[in-house]
Amino acid sequence: MAIVKGTYFKEIKRRRKMALVTEIKRQALERETKHTEADCTYDVIEVDGKRFLQLDTYGSAQREIKGKKSQSLRLSPEAIAHLKKIFLQHDL
Repeated sequence: MAIVKGTYFKEIKRRRKMALVTEIKRQALERETKHTEADCTYDVIEVDGKRFLQLDTYGSAQREIKGKKSQSLRLSPEAIAHLKKIFLQHDL
């Protein structure tokens, strides 16, 4: 990879930004906003004997680079268990 002043390190930093969710807390929204639809994929990953759920979303149809991964969210086993409770509690 060619290094152009700061570009290499920016790329490394960008790759590290995946969120690992270990706890989920309820917080009321200040206001409701309309969201843009996007494609989403998932995978189940095993790390050190623990299973994680990873959700990846991809750019909307209006995005400049269509189909590019936008966000990644990895849920720990504890967060998955809590999410299951939330679904049941709210009939989701």
